[in-house]
Amino acid sequence: MTYFVAVMVALVILGRLSDHIGRKAVALLAVALAAAGSLSLLDVTGLGVLMTGRALQGLACGLGSSAIAAGIVDLAPARPRWLAATAVAGSPLIGLTLGALGAGALGEYGPAPEQTPYLAVAGLLAVCAVLLALSPEPIEHRPGALASLRPHVHLPRTIRPMLPAAIAVFCGTWALGGFYQAFSPTISAQNLGTTNTLIAGVVFASFMAPYALGGPLTGRLTPVAAQRVGIIAFALAVVGVVAGIGTGSAVMVIVCGIIAGAAQGAAFTGSMRGLLQRIGPAERAGLMSTVYLFSYGGAAVPSLISGRLTAAGMTLQTISLGYAALAVLAALVVLLASGRGRTVTAGTSTR
Repeated sequence: MTYFVAVMVALVILGRLSDHIGRKAVALLAVALAAAGSLSLLDVTGLGVLMTGRALQGLACGLGSSAIAAGIVDLAPARPRWLAATAVAGSPLIGLTLGALGAGALGEYGPAPEQTPYLAVAGLLAVCAVLLALSPEPIEHRPGALASLRPHVHLPRTIRPMLPAAIAVFCGTWALGGFYQAFSPTISAQNLGTTNTLIAGVVFASFMAPYALGGPLTGRLTPVAAQRVGIIAFALAVVGVVAGIGTGSAVMVIVCGIIAGAAQGAAFTGSMRGLLQRIGPAERAGLMSTVYLFSYGGAAVPSLISGRLTAAGMTLQTISLGYAALAVLAALVVLLASGRGRTVTAGTSTR
């Protein structure tokens, strides 16, 4: 929970800082914090060291979620229209996919499995820092940095009719990501009969990697249509994943996980496109903070509950039913609420 608390603090307090001191400065700070967090976990000698490392990583992810995502939208070309939203929505999950596969491979076959993944991440972050330093700054610095640190959840009036459906998508889809992150080793052991960490990473990747397909596949649809099609397919696929876990069918778990990942990409990207169309450049960092605030919350709360239920002896099959119910509930909310945003007048951004 230390990580999630740090993420939430960064999103609520520091989410708009890049509007004032620049996207690059905040992004570089996020990279530095992430590297410090990774290096501090090379030798975990106690709970304090572990919590410090996770707190630094959480602050880094919260800062990066707003500044880097806003910078991507700032610099993205106007065509294709889905590109900015797809990049913003998909980048975290693609990173999780690569991280899971890399950590699984290093943990199973690499030297010093408890240290090598952190060293690899620190090295990649150093490369990111160089690339960020060479990238253009998309905004002009403006005063008000200290005032921006006042805790705030940015909800522009123009997007509020769209929020119920968008929040349902963010929470419902990221909740399943949290499920895979927590239970991929268990699924591998029960459905595939292996404790190999790389195989657990592949199970995780089977859900996360197809996310990148969702935006392009639904790029010709309106944001609301992409949102609806994506969340319906997502809910049905999650039910399939749960059925596969219950029957012990590894094929059903993997195939339905792939479908759920692509459908998540479609629903999340459609939601992002709809929101970004209704705000101007000065509101992007604040909006990104709000989006990821709900997304991380959607992953953290069910994960906390499922962790307690697992400790109490509840089986994976029973816990997975709760995630299926959450996915179906998200789909119902989207179907009932998504049409409300159609009448909102578009803002200054057309991305």
